[in-house]
Amino acid sequence: MGSALNRRFADWGEVFPNAACVVSLVDRLMHRAEVVRIEGDSYRQKEAEEHAAQRAAARRTAAGTRAASTRTPRA
Repeated sequence: MGSALNRRFADWGEVFPNAACVVSLVDRLMHRAEVVRIEGDSYRQKEAEEHAAQRAAARRTAAGTRAASTRTPRA
């Protein structure tokens, strides 16, 4: 499976077995952390939007193909 450092969100369940584990980890990290807010565009958000647009286009194409194949020819 790829690097353990950069997992997809869907794969987090493999790294963190349950919600309590995640809560404990975040709590320990934040206890002494300095939070730095970064302004600007999110590359992950941009990528997610591009993937969503691609999936929507694929669904439209598939729906159009199905509709075209079910049409009856006019006599």
